[in-house]
Amino acid sequence: MLNTIDNLLNRVTMYRLVLYYLILLLGAAVLLSFTHALAFDPVSLLFTIGFLLAACVFVNWVFSTTFGVPANAESAYISALILALIITPLKSFDDLWFLGWAAVLAMASKYIVAVNKKHLFNPVALAVALTYFAANHSASWWVGDGAMLPFVLIGGLLLVRKIGRFDLVISFFAAVLATLLLFGLLEGSDLGASLQKTILYSPLLFFAFVILTEPLTAPPTRGKRIAYGILTGLLFTPQFHLGSFYVTPELAILIGNVYAYIVSPKSRLVLRLKEKVRIAPDIYDFVFAPTRKFSFAPGQYMEWTLGHDNVDSRGNRRYFTLASAPGEHHLRLGVKFYKNSSSFKKAMLAMEKGQEITAAQLDGEFVLPRDPRQKCVFIAGGIGITPFRSMLKHLLDNRQKRPITVFYANKTADEIVYKDVLDRAEQELGIKTIYSLTDAQKLPANWAGQVGRVSPQVIRATVPQYKDCLFYISGSREMVDSFKSILKGLGVSGSQVKTDYFPGLA
Repeated sequence: MLNTIDNLLNRVTMYRLVLYYLILLLGAAVLLSFTHALAFDPVSLLFTIGFLLAACVFVNWVFSTTFGVPANAESAYISALILALIITPLKSFDDLWFLGWAAVLAMASKYIVAVNKKHLFNPVALAVALTYFAANHSASWWVGDGAMLPFVLIGGLLLVRKIGRFDLVISFFAAVLATLLLFGLLEGSDLGASLQKTILYSPLLFFAFVILTEPLTAPPTRGKRIAYGILTGLLFTPQFHLGSFYVTPELAILIGNVYAYIVSPKSRLVLRLKEKVRIAPDIYDFVFAPTRKFSFAPGQYMEWTLGHDNVDSRGNRRYFTLASAPGEHHLRLGVKFYKNSSSFKKAMLAMEKGQEITAAQLDGEFVLPRDPRQKCVFIAGGIGITPFRSMLKHLLDNRQKRPITVFYANKTADEIVYKDVLDRAEQELGIKTIYSLTDAQKLPANWAGQVGRVSPQVIRATVPQYKDCLFYISGSREMVDSFKSILKGLGVSGSQVKTDYFPGLA
């Protein structure tokens, strides 16, 4: 069942899944308002949704045109739908100004309240906070109504599973629970009643699943994410206050955003294509020239935005692992293309020398261990070799020997890429690569590598001390899950396995 769910989730990007989730919630709200399970006029709710969508898309277009950056309609849709879920539907046209200003401020914050061209605060939270302080008109966060709970919970869990941020959500929930318990003990209140009110009649779940997990304003690494969740959970708790000043959900996330920026400053790079080289039948190596010096750890990934015409349902953003090493002067991507590629992939393949692309949101903990003596096994499937190319080239540049074994599986021999780096790593650092081809019908003459999938027997025979190793797995979701099962069967602890997975993998 979980494999089926994962296969479905892998077919959509993270942003597209968020959009579908928000549409589901508002669709459910409209139906519930018709049955009077929600105390809203359904026509008023529909008008509010439509107005916010139109306002956000238009204002976003104005700012993107003014600042000369690609307009991301998907982002505008998401912001508009979130606003529709937290602002009480229009009761009279006298309140129309509030909806308008919320839309304008949310879109403007992405362009104006930004550092290094990356917005600092959650746009929706900043918009409703500013309207509260400037005009004493606040968001009601009505999505926290008990009638909405089943839809919020089921869709939210799928979303968090997709983006792999359960550590952040759990730390947030734990902080809320601990704070409720503390206030209950200090004030002698009924903890059960507080829990029921917080879970059933507050925006707790929606806030955690959608607002808290927004990747652009959250820390990228696990330890900092957990601290971010704890801090925001403490501030979110309804009982938390400073004197007579009570912290609202939007203020809680804005304070958390400040912490996130302090511990992990955001930046955005505008890159120009230097060259595009076909290195396999369906794989190209893209080499980009950065406009400024950029630091990263080998194995990390970034979010890439490419403005293009006729954007399809998958949007204009993708996540790619950097194939280059930090010591190289250019950023390198290895990208595989398919027959029915998305509009993004088609536009990327059509890029010409000098054309620009934007990279942001450096992230990922799929990096080399700090201890150079730690034995490692790299397992790559197809284009999943890219983070290992980054790591091995980094070790070559620094002449650093490490006890590493590489397993590299492909369907056919012509799909093998970056062999020059793999060969150099074996010759200069003693890092051996075991090649495997899964299509036995297309083996080249005198093939000396493995045939078929990398089996437990091959791992045991090649790496006798495998139980002392740290395993890195990079490839398709199915391939990663398969090897995790194999390693579990070999008695390898889950703490010894690292996977190259990031939000929006599809």
